[in-house]
Amino acid sequence: MPTTKTRINLTVPAAVERDLQRIAKRDASSLAAVALDLLRRALETEEDGALLDNVNEREKKRASYLSHANAWK
Repeated sequence: MPTTKTRINLTVPAAVERDLQRIAKRDASSLAAVALDLLRRALETEEDGALLDNVNEREKKRASYLSHANAWK
């Protein structure tokens, strides 16, 4: 059956497999679903870090700030 999802094959150390199996059993989920959820969380964390880098860079520059009241006028 065709799918729109991309298949990625990973080889993981035994310790990682044990951890994934433990989480899958705890959550009554499949190993693939657990791995996908953790991968999504890691990508969100990576994105948050990139956004934080942008914020930190912008804060270094001299900038004028608006008060909350003025920002919504």
